[in-house]
Amino acid sequence: MDDNKKYRTVIETEVPLGMVHPAALEPYRVRLFVEDEIVRDAEITVGLNHRGIERIMEGLPVEKANSLTEKVCGICSNSHIWNSCLVAEKALEIEVPLRAGYIRIIMEELERLHSHLLYLAHGSEVLGHETFAMRLFYIRETVMDLLGMIGGNRVQYGASIIGGVRPRCELDEMRIQKIKEGMDLLEEKITSFANRFVSDPMVMSRVIGVGVISQKDALRLACTGPTLRATGVAKDLRTEMKEYKPFNFNVITQEDGDVKSQLLMRVMEIPESINIIRQAIRDLPEGPITNRSWEMQDASLTKSYIEVPRGTLYHSYAIEDGRVRHSVIRTPSMSNIGAMQHACIGYHITDAQLSIVQCDPCFTCTDRAIQIIEI
Repeated sequence: MDDNKKYRTVIETEVPLGMVHPAALEPYRVRLFVEDEIVRDAEITVGLNHRGIERIMEGLPVEKANSLTEKVCGICSNSHIWNSCLVAEKALEIEVPLRAGYIRIIMEELERLHSHLLYLAHGSEVLGHETFAMRLFYIRETVMDLLGMIGGNRVQYGASIIGGVRPRCELDEMRIQKIKEGMDLLEEKITSFANRFVSDPMVMSRVIGVGVISQKDALRLACTGPTLRATGVAKDLRTEMKEYKPFNFNVITQEDGDVKSQLLMRVMEIPESINIIRQAIRDLPEGPITNRSWEMQDASLTKSYIEVPRGTLYHSYAIEDGRVRHSVIRTPSMSNIGAMQHACIGYHITDAQLSIVQCDPCFTCTDRAIQIIEI
């Protein structure tokens, strides 16, 4: 007989949430195993929105496959196409013009702003603070308008191409002035919101000491992005990316690993993104924005890692006869699912969804993996 069996506990009460839950806004299923209204275990299941994008990319021309990666996620579409282009540029040794690199950074940081503001708005909804949620959605409109102005679309902008950015994304004086005005307005509004947020007793009572993820558990569960940095680990891949070398910014961390820390992480990262955009505008180099003096050729499997709003994003593929082979994409939420489950355990059932949402899950972009079974 297994001696450990006497220490095992069977929790008979299960509370299922999803596949569609009003606080989640994404299709996933949560199973909470509850004892006296305290969560003793949790299980998150994804897969309802599976689209098999990696399988669809197989055999497509590289530039067409890159464009398809934008469909992985509507919140971080720029991150996916940029990283996919970086794979090809690394594999084919293509030099990206400096001006194009700066425009890519502007687009990526604008996307980080809109993602963090969306997170804070949805988090406010889960907290039951509709006023905060609507104000944050209103502030986010400034960012969405700027993204639409540069890329021609508010959601999927198609800015990056192999060798640079599309001609429509060139920044003239009018666009540069609009971006400067937008950053000034955004900084003013987010400062006002942050002061209201930390001084609101209702909000603070719901987020302090709830859904705690310790630094040890965050490392054990392979957390990434703000979810990891909220436990005190100063790990931000932007500090290692050559594209970010010209820019000065602070790596934001928090120490408590609770919902409050996760919310403050995004609030405090917003000014850093504004700072990076201002530096990029101020120091924007002259010159072309596209390098087309390259030829497609075969390349072995090539990998690229970048820091996106939720953490580390991985893309890889090989090139054969100008077509993509063996594409693999790993999104940050895949790494953070373990933390979302862990954050629920030991807390009241009413805090479970808040504990999950604090990690900023994007299960729609996680639902694109393919499973290969050897027979």
